[in-house]
Amino acid sequence: MRVLGIDPGTIHMGYGVVDETDGELTLVDYGVLNAPSGDPIERRLWRMFEGLQELVRDHSPDSMAVEEPFVVRGPRRSALAVGEARAVALLVAAGQRVAVAQYTPTKVRSTVADYGACDKEQIREMVGLLLNRSLNHIALDASDALAVAICHLRHAALDRLIGEQDVEAVGAKRRRNDRA
Repeated sequence: MRVLGIDPGTIHMGYGVVDETDGELTLVDYGVLNAPSGDPIERRLWRMFEGLQELVRDHSPDSMAVEEPFVVRGPRRSALAVGEARAVALLVAAGQRVAVAQYTPTKVRSTVADYGACDKEQIREMVGLLLNRSLNHIALDASDALAVAICHLRHAALDRLIGEQDVEAVGAKRRRNDRA
């Protein structure tokens, strides 16, 4: 399964592509889409839209995992801008017919690092360990996006496991009923 993880932003949007085969994670690509901070919001969003479309075309992900905005304090405009960037990612996914999953920052951190309150540097270090690579040199937006992708892969694997157990349980119940 290939997942494109997104850490939304209107100036810097992190992305990370991770494959999982038989429980093994493989780093495919990562980076940051950038837009000039002085540009109007509509131009920055358009630039993110075009960049994400290109990433989806280049990597053909099975799904896209997008981090949901989380703002406790800070300027309201910042929260709205992150929401707008998230909407761009969702539109690209819908337009390219890519399945979407969304995760809160706390869910991503607790899934990847077993601690929901860890900082961005700790996430980057843990992502590096999970991908068996040193990632100390990469932008935090990119490592956050990789963490979102890994979070989705972990939850998708758990969902598949639960689904298989449900199928086995239904099959066993049917076999018992057939014998009766």
